[in-house]
Amino acid sequence: MAAVDGSWDTIVKSPLGDQKAVLTVKTDGNSWTGSQVGAMGAVDIKDGTVEGDTIKWTMSITVPMPMSLDCSATAEGDTLTGSVGAGAFGSFPMTGTRQA
Repeated sequence: MAAVDGSWDTIVKSPLGDQKAVLTVKTDGNSWTGSQVGAMGAVDIKDGTVEGDTIKWTMSITVPMPMSLDCSATAEGDTLTGSVGAGAFGSFPMTGTRQA
């Protein structure tokens, strides 16, 4: 099991305010699958890759508007730090803590 496996309570600092969600990560070698579930709905993870303690992935959202998000995060113990790239809207910081 990789250091990043598990469920994480995440917060993305977006222009619409703090977006809270639960990110579930299940690694398999150099790739991973999972989902992100929050107030805006559930989103499947696409193109998940693993490099050491860092994961990268894309998500397609429909709320507040259809767009693809490019995400990356690094696990250090029970803390996750990363960013969510929203194309022309820029990049927003993401933090997370591992669920017990």
